[in-house]
Amino acid sequence: MAMNSEPNSPRVNSAAASSPRRWRDLALLGGLFLLVVIGLVGLALATGWEETVDAITSLSMTELAVLLALSLVNYVFRGLRWHLFALKLGLNTSLVQNMRHFLAGFAMSVTPGRVGELVRMRWIRRETGWSFERTAPLVLVDRAADLAAMAILLALAVALSATGVKGGAPVAILALAAAFVATRPQLLSAVAGIGHLTTGRRFPRIFARVRRAALSLRAFTGPTTLVLAGFLGVLGWMAEGYAFYLLLDWLGADIAFWMAMGIFIFATLAGGLTGAPGGLGGAEAAMLALLVLNGVPIAIAAPATLVIRVTTLWFAIGIGLLVFPAAERSSKRAHHVEEV
Repeated sequence: MAMNSEPNSPRVNSAAASSPRRWRDLALLGGLFLLVVIGLVGLALATGWEETVDAITSLSMTELAVLLALSLVNYVFRGLRWHLFALKLGLNTSLVQNMRHFLAGFAMSVTPGRVGELVRMRWIRRETGWSFERTAPLVLVDRAADLAAMAILLALAVALSATGVKGGAPVAILALAAAFVATRPQLLSAVAGIGHLTTGRRFPRIFARVRRAALSLRAFTGPTTLVLAGFLGVLGWMAEGYAFYLLLDWLGADIAFWMAMGIFIFATLAGGLTGAPGGLGGAEAAMLALLVLNGVPIAIAAPATLVIRVTTLWFAIGIGLLVFPAAERSSKRAHHVEEV
């Protein structure tokens, strides 16, 4: 008698492997978060534990809710931008689908180089049949749009703050340059060609795929698309920068709005440049250093860094973990229906 599901079938093996993989990912998230907390707690112990605890406990539930709400504004605006890019690329996905893909992808934010966020492409492939190669420009232009928005805000902070953000100008220029290259089809294709030559013509398939992806970027180069995407990105990141300014003000720090904005954006970019998962370590170190350099006491700088990272990065990961199962179920259901 034939059995419907053999013990060694790929589907059974995949289901059996998914559980330990999920626990491994959760353990990684918990371990990284614990390391950051240990580092900040150690700093607090060395500089005045009671003052740090007093600063954190002085925040009301309403104030914490405001910080989370401003972070949510960032995620929603950037999710709308992802939807805009998906439409321009030609994907026949709805707003609900695109928001689900975007938010659930946050669950993989602390993978090295954020490559785990490519899971969004897997969901799109299951639901639309589009290959990774065809959807690669969507991921590329989204990252470039984030770089451009943060570079604009950092440049404004450098120009409008009284003393300027130390090291902010070159970082802003670098981020804008990277965003410019990543959104110019001919330029990106030329960079891929140079990379192919400088590596001794190795990895021909990789560079060929980059060149093909570069050609697909033409869908996003219209002035209306760029302006609207830039508007959504700048407003989104400004909401989190404003949350950081409010937090510092509530904790008693005497710091101007544009200085707080510049420190937040600079630290976020610096964390990304380290290549560490989620910018962990680098972002916190840069934020602490810049706060102290601008006269914020360490007893305020340490808890402010901890709280803002929890209400931005870790809040996003929490949302991603909540939405991730729904994204998996929906994509698998769509894939099954397509196969049938």
